Amino acid sequence: MGKFWTELRSKIVREQLPPEDIAAGWALGMFVGCAIPFGLQLVISIPLAIMMRVSKVGATVATFITNPATIFVIYPLQTFLVNRLLFGGSLTLTKLMETEWSWNAVCKLGAEVMASFFLGGFFLAIILTPITYVIVKRIVIRFRARKNQISQ
Repeated sequence: MGKFWTELRSKIVREQLPPEDIAAGWALGMFVGCAIPFGLQLVISIPLAIMMRVSKVGATVATFITNPATIFVIYPLQTFLVNRLLFGGSLTLTKLMETEWSWNAVCKLGAEVMASFFLGGFFLAIILTPITYVIVKRIVIRFRARKNQISQ
């Protein structure tokens, strides 16, 4: 697990952009990864990163918060929590965990599930986007400060 985090940090700090632009790209990718259904994320995040002139690496990699391995946990949990909070909790976590999470399967579950799913994604995005921005910006600033200290 340590190697993964080292490689991720390396990807973050290698870019030659201001720390704010690197962090904004990662935050954008996190927002899109949470709020947009799996499969459409890169089609949205990369053009937005280009238009906003922020980290394209971050906008790409951060979308992978939802991937073929994680959607079977993240999607049911976000749907279940929002359904509990906004719709009185008619959905069971067991039923959601057994769902296939393909577009067709989710549509068949009805409007309440769809609304809970999308609102849950936006709720998760609202929480994780600013956290991602702050953490990535801090990583870049600290790395560059250490690098400058060493080179002096």
